[in-house]
Amino acid sequence: MKTILITGGAGFIGSHVVRLFVSKYPKYRIINLDNLTYAGNLENLRDIEDMPNYEFIKADIVEGLTVMEIFKTYQIDGVIHLAAESHVDRSISSPMEFVFTNIVGTVNLLNAARNAWKDSPENEKRFYHISTDEVYGSLGETGIFKETTAYDPRSPYSASKASSDHLVRAYFHTFGLPVVLSNCSNNYGSFQFPEKLIPLSINNIKHNKPIPIYGKGENIRDWLYVEDHANAIDLIYHWGINGETYNIGGNNEWQNIDLIRLLCRIMDKKLDREPGAS
Repeated sequence: MKTILITGGAGFIGSHVVRLFVSKYPKYRIINLDNLTYAGNLENLRDIEDMPNYEFIKADIVEGLTVMEIFKTYQIDGVIHLAAESHVDRSISSPMEFVFTNIVGTVNLLNAARNAWKDSPENEKRFYHISTDEVYGSLGETGIFKETTAYDPRSPYSASKASSDHLVRAYFHTFGLPVVLSNCSNNYGSFQFPEKLIPLSINNIKHNKPIPIYGKGENIRDWLYVEDHANAIDLIYHWGINGETYNIGGNNEWQNIDLIRLLCRIMDKKLDREPGAS
């Protein structure tokens, strides 16, 4: 019997992870900690909200004393940390929100775990920090990001995630906290907040609105199906080696403009429009 705290569990990726762990591991108690900001929605979890091994807590990871109290009350054995501000454009207009949630919030969780687990054997606990490939900066025309790629964040969002990654590793090296990390490429799938490229494009095509594209749309992104990501998180949580970082990708690269053209073709067919209408 383990108690696992999943932060950001009402969000896009988090809700898929919560659903997977609640359903797959009935002997685990899953605590979903989410502040229910604009991207968090408990409707994402209606199908499992009454499961006996699931519990939701509304709280902000920026509030350090609250985080400490949760660890003490629930005797947390493991953390899967997904809670984050995660939109590049929002980070440009409001960088301090990203500093507080992504950096201060992560340190609050690290401190709470370190305090709660100080007398526990390393192999009984795990702090799993989930990050993004944005920390590596821009990829050239060829190649892929690897676990050994140097960090080169280009936005307040990616800089805040890079900072939290470094802090998690620092707690491993300095305090011996049992941690694993992963950096993922762009996720897509059900329950994604509509500001993201794929759901935004689908919605705009449906309502005959223009689709915003940066430049000529030649930026290349690797797309990872969210349920594949959740399965990878499950694998890393249970089998990852403490102190290691794992990159999770979809091996599914598209230029933005080609992806949009594909979505237009698919939506035209689904909406019974003439080919090329969108």
